[in-house]
Amino acid sequence: MGKGQELYKKARKLIPGGTMLLSKRPEMFLPEGWPAYFSKAKGCRVWDLDGKEYIDCSLMGVGTNTLGYGREEVDEAVARVVRDGNLSTLNAPEEVALAERLIGLNPWASMVRFARTGGEINAVTVRIARAATGKDKVAICGYHGWHDWYLSVNLGESDALAGHLLPGLDPAGVPKGLRGSTIPFHYNNFEELLEIATKNDLAAIKMEVCRNDGPEPGYLQKIRELCTSKGIILIFDECTSGFRETFGGLYKKYGVEPDMAIFSKTMGNGYAISAVVGKEWIMQAAQSTFISSTFWTERIGPTAALAAIDVIEKERSWEKITAIGAENKRRWQALADKYGLPIKQWGIPALAGYTFQSPNALAYKTYITQEMLAKGYLAGNSMYTCICHTPDVIDGYFEALDPIFARIREFEDGRDISKELKGPVCHSGFARLN
Repeated sequence: MGKGQELYKKARKLIPGGTMLLSKRPEMFLPEGWPAYFSKAKGCRVWDLDGKEYIDCSLMGVGTNTLGYGREEVDEAVARVVRDGNLSTLNAPEEVALAERLIGLNPWASMVRFARTGGEINAVTVRIARAATGKDKVAICGYHGWHDWYLSVNLGESDALAGHLLPGLDPAGVPKGLRGSTIPFHYNNFEELLEIATKNDLAAIKMEVCRNDGPEPGYLQKIRELCTSKGIILIFDECTSGFRETFGGLYKKYGVEPDMAIFSKTMGNGYAISAVVGKEWIMQAAQSTFISSTFWTERIGPTAALAAIDVIEKERSWEKITAIGAENKRRWQALADKYGLPIKQWGIPALAGYTFQSPNALAYKTYITQEMLAKGYLAGNSMYTCICHTPDVIDGYFEALDPIFARIREFEDGRDISKELKGPVCHSGFARLN
């Protein structure tokens, strides 16, 4: 057992759930075998606590580092403000510059509020929308964080959020009085949303523009028309999708403008920053309610975002990571076809993955992680691409993956996979840890 696993054993005794982020739990990758902690990261390479080097063909900071780890221009900008002072009694001028930058990228919007995490800014956005309309109910589609307003969906139906990202999200601790205030709808089912909007006086419709599948023709346009006709605020959550397929929001690809849009993750290339941009009449409602936090005024977040956005524009990174992801999807399918393994692919190219159409799908995912780890790769059944995933990196990844697919073919033909796994099968969603 490596130092990372040893430290994780200790962490589970000190930290409920072991980590701050469900998506980084070792149980989600390779229980009892995942390195768990890193000592250094650069480009698309990560070093564990034992000094072993891995190529990250997995989540790249859970979608944050499209420019790679340790991008010099971003880190140097951050280092300068650390030396000059990160936080004081006065405000950081960089937040004004970042507000101007984001409005320039989203000219339909005229005002901005900042936070530091995706969950925070989602909650801020919903508060502002409710304050602006004087209404309580919000219809949602997608994953929007951990706060009470979102998890309240599961107060009425324990698995209502299962189709939005992860199964098993328990609303324990969420006030029961919030039941019915947030209503889920399914992507590409406009009639369902229309019925919700007809039966409920909605403050907002809040959704991811796209996650696993793209919109059917006219779907987003009909939602825009519905919101306009009923005075409902349309919010696009671009925490994950922003700056991945367009320079700014994914909504630009489909030609449908929201009333508010949320950005985080890629915007700071690994540094904590999030933002909501919106129309003035909506955003000014932030002054009629209390939304305030000391560390939203620190300097590192907006400084990192300004530098990262400049590099994104210079590199046209959204085009590069989309092309890499599209090629990954082509090669995953070719590999599956080579060994007669049915798979279902999902996600926009830069956030793509695949699932084996087999009762043993989760075991196969675990096996891939186990075997790729032994070959020096952090990898599972998805890849969040970055511009450091050069052709030689991707070629090496697929060369390592080929014999693993061949072995999975053997498992499908009757070979016992349980004898090949060196630990438990990975988790597929939220689960309480003993």
